Formats: sequence, structure tokens, C-alpha cells
Amino acid sequence: MKVYFIGAGPGAADLITLRGYRLIEKCPVCLYAGSLVPPEIVDAAPKDALVMDTAPMHLDAIMSEIEKAHQNKLDVARVHSGDPSIYGAIAEQMRRLDALGIEYEVVPGVPAFTAAAAALKTEMTLPEVAQTVIVTRTGMKASSMPDGEQLEVLGKSGATLAIHLSIRNLEYIRRTLEPYYGSNCPVVIAYRATWPDELYIRTTLAEMRQKVREAKITRTALVMVGKVFGENEFRDSDLYNADFSHILRNRGKKR
Repeated sequence: MKVYFIGAGPGAADLITLRGYRLIEKCPVCLYAGSLVPPEIVDAAPKDALVMDTAPMHLDAIMSEIEKAHQNKLDVARVHSGDPSIYGAIAEQMRRLDALGIEYEVVPGVPAFTAAAAALKTEMTLPEVAQTVIVTRTGMKASSMPDGEQLEVLGKSGATLAIHLSIRNLEYIRRTLEPYYGSNCPVVIAYRATWPDELYIRTTLAEMRQKVREAKITRTALVMVGKVFGENEFRDSDLYNADFSHILRNRGKKR
């Protein structure tokens, strides 16, 4: 028996990995985050499978179902949204499985910030504009940020920021980042990326709060900040530069 933590991707049912989908097809138990995972994905579970929405369940209840499956020697598809390694809350589940001696495996998924960049046809790293992407969040009611990871510190980098779980904290984001990025820095608000009702708002640090209010967005949105979202003037990468040689394209290589 094994538990498979499966990243279902950002929302579109066809953005799950082939490995993850095939595991769901064969697992007799499927526990999924119903508010974030599209029903088409868990519909792939076997007809006689136990399929449970864990959105209203606490950790003890979820682990109880996994223990029952273990006793019955039934594999479990534990389906999370996006990529399980990013704000997936799987660490505490794996810790308990370790204590119980239950085997598990993690199957990666497409995270929302890369899906949003794809939808926007935007590269998050551009030569001499930004070469670093920071995936972060802001401190809210659920938990505070560790020392050194606040936007007051991260903002000094000037990197492309993918700020999760913070759509209700826009005034703090604006106030903190403006000294480093400027009030006119491009911002993209990605609401439910790749879902049928997805919405992408292109705005600036100064105007993002008003734009979000007008769109009446209060949850399930990603705040993406950085020059890359408005930059068209950048030099070509050396990767395909004819005058740049590397181990796979050596100008002096004998033919």
C-alpha cells in the first residue's frame, strides 16, 4: 500500500501530469481538495473507488481515512492543487505517515504562477531585467512570516515576485514594494489561473488595489510583481546566440 501525493495543477483538468492522472485512475481511494481541484480530475478514479472531498475535513480525519486504507491494503491518491511542494500542507501529512510507517510518494504538478505566466505569454526571467523569481506570501491571520522573509527584505532584490495568499493584503504590498519597484511597476493579478472563469488584471503597484476592488476579487488570486510583466526592450539570451559557444554548440568543433 502506498499514498501518492499528487499535484493536480492550477485548475485546467488537462494540466495534470500523465503520471498523476494514471495514478488516480488506479487508486481505490481518492482524497482530494474539493475547492481547488476540478471534478474532471477525480472523475478518473475507478468506478468503485472511495472518493472524498477533504475541504471540510481536519488533519486527524484525513489521516484516519489513510489509516483505514492502509489496513485494507488500498493505495491512496491524495490530490492537491498546483504543486504539492508549494503551500501544499503535505509536510505534516508526510510526518505522520513516517511515524505510522506508511509508504508514500510525491508527484509534482504545475504551479499556478507558471501557469499564469504561460497564459500571459510572459517569461518571468528576462536577460538583464530579472533573473530571479521569488515565490512567497505575506503574513496574515493563519501564520506570520519567518524573520528575513518579509517583503521589506525580499523587495530589496528587485526580483520577479509571485505573491500567494495575499489578495487581501494589497495595501501592505504596495506600501512595502513601492520604494524598491516604483509605483508604476507592472503587476498582474491572476484570478483562478486556467479555470474556465480565469481573469488576469494587468495593472501597477499604485492602481492594483482599486482594480481588484472593481473586479470584486477576494480570494483565489495570485499577485505577480515585476518589470518582466511590462518589459519589451531586453537583449536576446545567449542561449541561441550564433556568436556564443557552449558545450553543445562549439564554434571550434571539427566536423
